[in-house]
Amino acid sequence: MKALAKERPLHVVIQPRRGWLKIDLHELWDYRDLLWMLTLRDIKLRYKQTVLGIMWVIMQPVLAAFIFAVVLGRFAKLPSDGSPYMLFAFCGMIPWNFFSGALQRAGSSLVGNPHLISKIYFPRILVPLSSMASVLLDFAVSLGMLVLFMLIYQVIPTWRVVTLPGFLLLTIVAASGASLWLAGLNVYYRDFMHATPVLLQIWMYATPVAYSSSLVPERWLLLFSVNPAVAFIEGFRWATLGHSALSAEMVTTSALVSLFLFISGMAFFSRVERGFADRI
Repeated sequence: MKALAKERPLHVVIQPRRGWLKIDLHELWDYRDLLWMLTLRDIKLRYKQTVLGIMWVIMQPVLAAFIFAVVLGRFAKLPSDGSPYMLFAFCGMIPWNFFSGALQRAGSSLVGNPHLISKIYFPRILVPLSSMASVLLDFAVSLGMLVLFMLIYQVIPTWRVVTLPGFLLLTIVAASGASLWLAGLNVYYRDFMHATPVLLQIWMYATPVAYSSSLVPERWLLLFSVNPAVAFIEGFRWATLGHSALSAEMVTTSALVSLFLFISGMAFFSRVERGFADRI
């Protein structure tokens, strides 16, 4: 008994973490099972009591790509970098739907779970991260639909397809940073909950989802690439279709902006999370 008493600490000191980035990675790893459970819960709640279920994930980008192909491809005669416009637009919709879906669901995740935030302790960052992780299922289903479209249009992927995980990682980094900003701001200012759909609508028009970056004048390309969504959308087309308007400068600029968005989002979230239980 004496040996056991010596091994155990007599008291535990609880104190706030120091530094501008107060995220305990070891603690997040300890709570990885909770992250998985919250992700499964979000997936089940989203498709519970729905008639079409997962078919909604397929219908949304397919219908949007069809409208873009008719209006912009056939009527407006916009270029599609040598690919069928339907396939070109659908390839742009896949990463954008993941990005926008992550922002919408993770951004309102804290406000939608007040019983969890106010009653028990766990790393609060797990709530927006689990909401964003649940969107990966939609992404996987849409990616399978893309393979079917490529078979229909007889488009054979090249060696560039091996870079697809890298552009997915870039999408996750940008979405995580923006989601953490929105999740924290929504707790303190509910206006952001109503402003998010408008912001995403404007953001989509400023992103080459349904059009090619080749339409942007060269003198504006650097400013255009500050939008982190530009690189991962053009990167998805470059990796799957084999060609796009992607450039090294575009990837570098968007990657730096995405990294800044991620680090600043983590820092902001860790600063404001201590007041969530009182505000929510």
